[in-house]
Amino acid sequence: MQVTVKLVASFRLKWFKEATQDYPHGVEILDIVNEIGIPVNELGIVLINGHHASLKDKLQDGDTVSLMPLIGGG
Repeated sequence: MQVTVKLVASFRLKWFKEATQDYPHGVEILDIVNEIGIPVNELGIVLINGHHASLKDKLQDGDTVSLMPLIGGG
C-alpha cells in the first residue's frame, strides 16, 4: 500500500519535504517516524489526511501523513 508522508518546517530541512512510499498493511505512524529517524520527543502535530492522529494509528492505502515539529516561542 502507498502512503504519502509530508514533513513540515524544520523537519523538511533535515529529511525531506514529501515522499510517497510502499508500506506493509497495518503500518502505524510510529513505524514511519522511526524509519525516518525523527525523535518522537520532537513531534508536535501528527495528521492523517488533515485530521489529528496518534502515533499508534494504523494507515490505509492512499493516506497522507503530515508530521510537524514542536514549535517554540514565547
